[in-house]
Amino acid sequence: MSKIIAITSGKGGTGKSSICAELGFALAKQGHRTLIIELDFGLRCLDIMLGVKDDIKHDLGSVLKGECDIYKATTQVKLASNLSIVCAPEDPFAKVDADTIKNICTEMRKYYEYIIVDTSAGTNESVFDVVEQSDLILINTTPDPVCVRDARAMSDEFYKRGNKKQRLIINKVDPEIFKADLVADLDEIIDTVGVQLIGVIPNDDSIVISTGKGIPLPSNSNAFKAFDAISRRIKGEDVPLSFKMLLQ
Repeated sequence: MSKIIAITSGKGGTGKSSICAELGFALAKQGHRTLIIELDFGLRCLDIMLGVKDDIKHDLGSVLKGECDIYKATTQVKLASNLSIVCAPEDPFAKVDADTIKNICTEMRKYYEYIIVDTSAGTNESVFDVVEQSDLILINTTPDPVCVRDARAMSDEFYKRGNKKQRLIINKVDPEIFKADLVADLDEIIDTVGVQLIGVIPNDDSIVISTGKGIPLPSNSNAFKAFDAISRRIKGEDVPLSFKMLLQ
């Protein structure tokens, strides 16, 4: 049974697309057929992060215009044989409704074990409508109090809509940030957002290098260890939530 994973955030700049790319690489490396569907219209970036910017012949915009089907709009990632991407339209004004995305996901479930949906950032109606169909919602925040508050707003709306399939990712974590008295610690972030934690990602330069070059993370990096652990928790494996090695 395939699983649809929506990755979302209350505001831009939290690293949502980087998380989609690295989780995609992690699941593919573990042998799972994985598809990423990018919905951040006009702000396409996953083609660069996955190293396929010169390989895109069609995107989701082509599908919406009726120029091709979803299969032709799917591009194989060269450095991960189990990973594919449907890129967002370059047109920022392209329109898509939740039913269209639902139908696409239903069709692609036949061929992929995991479908990662990279939503647009922010608390707009279309995001909530698209995300509701997912089997798991990963809400992403950083230790920034503004991001934390926006993540709480998103979580509250999902709960109001009856969706309890939420987990929290805290991204760009640096131990020094807690010395600035912006937030006391990770527990304060978790309590404020009100969502069970699934993983912490350190502020690691290897993520910037990896996504900029479109290559997987080095397996000896703390960032790789974080994404590998999160992907295994998504699969239901019993991986301890340990942050000490990630925050050193």
